[in-house]
Amino acid sequence: MKPAIVVVAYNRPRSLNRILDSIRRAQYEEENIPLVISIDHGDNREVVEAAERFSWEHGEKRIIRHTENLGLKRHVLSCGDLAWKYGSIIMLEDDLYVAKGFYNYAKQALTFTENDDKIGGVSLYNHRFNVHKRECFEAIDDGYDNWYFQFASSWGQAFTERQWEGFREWLSENDGRDVAGAAVPENVSGWGEKSWLKYCIAYLIETDRYFLYPRMSHTTNFFDEGTHSRRAQTDFQVPLGAGRKEYCFSGLRESQSVYDSFFENKRLAYAVGMKEKEVEIDLYGYRPLTKRYCLTMRSLPFDVKKSYGCMLRPLDQNIICNIPGDSFFLYDREKPAKAPKEKRGERILYFYRGFKVKYLFEIIKMRWKERKG
Repeated sequence: MKPAIVVVAYNRPRSLNRILDSIRRAQYEEENIPLVISIDHGDNREVVEAAERFSWEHGEKRIIRHTENLGLKRHVLSCGDLAWKYGSIIMLEDDLYVAKGFYNYAKQALTFTENDDKIGGVSLYNHRFNVHKRECFEAIDDGYDNWYFQFASSWGQAFTERQWEGFREWLSENDGRDVAGAAVPENVSGWGEKSWLKYCIAYLIETDRYFLYPRMSHTTNFFDEGTHSRRAQTDFQVPLGAGRKEYCFSGLRESQSVYDSFFENKRLAYAVGMKEKEVEIDLYGYRPLTKRYCLTMRSLPFDVKKSYGCMLRPLDQNIICNIPGDSFFLYDREKPAKAPKEKRGERILYFYRGFKVKYLFEIIKMRWKERKG
């Protein structure tokens, strides 16, 4: 397995220089590693010059200059199609930064998953932030170097030819359709038609596939101003892993760290003595509730079978360790009852440790200045 590195670029020369510099600094044990820099058409001479100027010592460098403006979705799909040419790829948008060991990790993860039909791709990024609720997130540690997420990655992703083909075949029949439904988060289904990621996530949900994610991230995201971001921000910056290692990956069946598209741990059903199909896990209070039983942080007018505190980190650990308290409730929604009290303030302080009121004033002041220009 020797995946090609594919960089997706458009009109951000500074971003392209930065990610190429991180690729140059990374560690490679092999030679003859293809590097492809794909540049969408636009007024971006500086981007082309940055690509031409970059020296790649580990194999062939290829620059693709598109003669028409594809837009982000078509551009990413065209880059993904390079998996058919190279057998496997690592796709990196230009506002990312890679860890030194990113190539070694991706190669091992692709090799581990290449014959598993339940895996739709490999992420290089590790989420530490629930993008639906804009709250902190951490996948529970089950002793392995990975976890599984029914949420495709766009902040550093890798595919074998077979994995990419599965998505492409599904997309050929579903591109452009409304993917809204109880299983697809509203935040995702509301993304515009220019989002390839929306469809890739829907593909995973509808075919019951997952991305393999790393415990320690091998990319971080500057979220520079671009097609889907108005300004640079640090919300998605995460710690990067260092150096080379031999990874110990879990298979999907033995993993105790398996999350659905709502950032909820599917294995928590067993911690409350139920099967996955019997109860909905809703620790973030975001998903639509459709089943009789639900484990949620919401205050609802139903009978509480059991309650849990919110002290341990990550959230899941409170349920697994049976921490007493009244922050999470296991409801029977067929039995009406008085709703328990909400504790929104305590939850905010749980996620934002050390928060002080004076910080809020500073944030408001900063946002006010930004709006005034």
